[in-house]
Amino acid sequence: MPQVRFIGRPMPRLEDERLVRGAGVFTDDWSRAGPACYAAFVRSPHAHARLVAIRTDAAARAAGVLAVLTGADYLADRRLPIAHGPVPADAVEYTRPAFGASDGRPPVDAPQPPLAVERVRYQGEAVAVVIAESAAAARDAASLVEVDYATLPAVIEQLDALGAEAPLIVPGAPDNVGVDATFGDPIAVQRVLAAAEWVVEHDFRSQRIANAQLEPRAAIGAYDAATDSYLMIAGSQGVTRQRATLAAALGVPLERVRVVCPDVGGGFGPRTSLYPEQVVVTWAAQRTGRAVRWTSDRTEAFLSDFQGRDAWAQARMGLDAAGRIQALWVELVFNVGAYTNSYVPLSNASRIMTSCYDVPLCCVRVRGVLTNTVPTGPYRGAGRPEATYVLERLLDLAAAQLDLDRIELRRRNLVSHNQLPYRSAMGLTYDSGDFVGNMQRALALADWSGFPARREAALARGVQAGIGVANYVEAPVGAPHEQVRVAVLADGVVEVVVGTQSSGQGHATTFAQIVADLLDVAPRSVRLVGGDTERVPAGGGTHSDRSMRLVGTLLVEACESLLDQARELDPERQASLVELARRAPLVGQAAFTGRLAAHPTGAAVCEVEVDPETGAINITRYTSVDDVGRPINPLIVEGQVHGGIVQGLGQALCEEVAYDRANGQVLTASLLDYALPRASGLPALMTALAEDPTAGNPLRIKGGGESGITPALAVLVNAVVDALRPLGVADLDMPLTPARVWAAIENARRVVGGR
Repeated sequence: MPQVRFIGRPMPRLEDERLVRGAGVFTDDWSRAGPACYAAFVRSPHAHARLVAIRTDAAARAAGVLAVLTGADYLADRRLPIAHGPVPADAVEYTRPAFGASDGRPPVDAPQPPLAVERVRYQGEAVAVVIAESAAAARDAASLVEVDYATLPAVIEQLDALGAEAPLIVPGAPDNVGVDATFGDPIAVQRVLAAAEWVVEHDFRSQRIANAQLEPRAAIGAYDAATDSYLMIAGSQGVTRQRATLAAALGVPLERVRVVCPDVGGGFGPRTSLYPEQVVVTWAAQRTGRAVRWTSDRTEAFLSDFQGRDAWAQARMGLDAAGRIQALWVELVFNVGAYTNSYVPLSNASRIMTSCYDVPLCCVRVRGVLTNTVPTGPYRGAGRPEATYVLERLLDLAAAQLDLDRIELRRRNLVSHNQLPYRSAMGLTYDSGDFVGNMQRALALADWSGFPARREAALARGVQAGIGVANYVEAPVGAPHEQVRVAVLADGVVEVVVGTQSSGQGHATTFAQIVADLLDVAPRSVRLVGGDTERVPAGGGTHSDRSMRLVGTLLVEACESLLDQARELDPERQASLVELARRAPLVGQAAFTGRLAAHPTGAAVCEVEVDPETGAINITRYTSVDDVGRPINPLIVEGQVHGGIVQGLGQALCEEVAYDRANGQVLTASLLDYALPRASGLPALMTALAEDPTAGNPLRIKGGGESGITPALAVLVNAVVDALRPLGVADLDMPLTPARVWAAIENARRVVGGR
């Protein structure tokens, strides 16, 4: 590789100048789709009901209305439900699905109608759409659509949906189970657990959360009658997947559909899949002959954006007399909602369940259960924070039960460096990672040894101090295909066309840093092209820590191919690449299908103070050490880690999508009701990078987008429980709201008083 000048440099992001000047172009800013009209959706107030009648006459007569469309109209045009393709490729053997008949019953694929037909299955599901000359006219007319519903029993919690007595959510999903798969040897695990010196067991819940990204969802659909072709513009995490799903729903060939993704104000997983509104505005554009625009408001977002987490786990861990783990049994039940959007969190959680610990035997049974709620899918970490939460909480519970120091228990069970490459009980192979060293460094940076003095000082002020630790390892997966095209243009621009795309991660900067070093050009001369299927016919999009690892690998290959061409044109190497490009095209291309295994890892330490009179939690210190591989831009990595930490702490402390279990009504449909973390409630975050090099790719990249969030749930809860253990509190369910913490303290006081 040429001399490194930019890889590893903490450069400010190149794209920020345009964005802070207000020159960003988000979906609602797009003005190149022709004369537009506007869509407003009529949404079900019920979680489960039969559609008896939809009366649209009054709305159709309203001023400015162009059309009122229902699911019956959609079917009459021979359009199809959205087939999300919920089963991902396996994390190791990408040629086979993560779930198949060999793992249990065949997984259910319940496609999602863009407009409900015959039955609504969650509150907020769209039953009709009004198209009008203005957004206000569309909203006003939507209120005139009359819908007769016959309400049906609703099931909200996944455990309530199991069993023959629960109402059936979708046909073809017996007992409302979409996936039921077991990985590992259950007989061997149960045998070891039965003989173990110590057995620790507990139930854990990772509550449902909303994405709450900065930019609300929006979509524009357009139709060209001359070419019989469709255009859909929407912020997303991958245009090629959305194009394929949209073409299938419309029932048209792929080449007649173009999908464009402009700037995106936050992705985090839920923008990966195609949404009903995107299909409807594109179909309505063909119906009306006009471009059709729609932008969500926040209440719509809480009712219709795909949501995250919502997992229940029952876990049992067996240990020997010395505290070494002998076997682990985990049952995971995920709430997938009313339609099968994605089983990715289920696959990820089962694969990573043993984390960075030397667990000889593990068995995981995972089920995805359908309910009358908004469909769930990947949310930052997608199953890995949930699994880490289960294991790291179990370890703290085990340490208390064995009367063993929490750090010593972990040290005895972490995979040691001399065990590498290490194949976990769940089939992942870790080629690198200093798991013990990362924990030791995090403890040192957090001044773990000085905590007892801080605890005493807190007690003197009337508050309970606690400290927690959590280790983690990831298994980045995602779409197993990517491609890159690098071209030197005659005007001096180096154009890089990629199949992934940015939703705020700084790709335009980090990819430019790599190309600048590989081709010996300035980073500002590199222009990134993506997010448009007219330019990007294939690619995997952005998710699962895949972008830098796959694209970086392909950039090395493509740039080397381009340089080979340059050497043929100029064996003496006297001309610049730009001069050579004026003589002949200089283009390098590379594509990859498969897995480039990498395992980011690290450790986090959190310190808190809890006011026992109010239950209020104050995070006083937060430290993390993260091995993301070689950091291309440490400044961007730091921002990614900070963002992930705050999202994880938000779930642990305050975030929860709440439903009325009796009727399925959403109780948190605004930012007045759904609590988000704020900077004022967080300390300065101390983050440090480490690297135990991987040989899995030429740039030694592992991935940094999900490092911050993966241990955050566990480390915060571990710290709070440590603070409250002297008061008799042994466990708490997330979110750790002041009311919940105060109730736990009061309950513990009553128990002690009752004795």
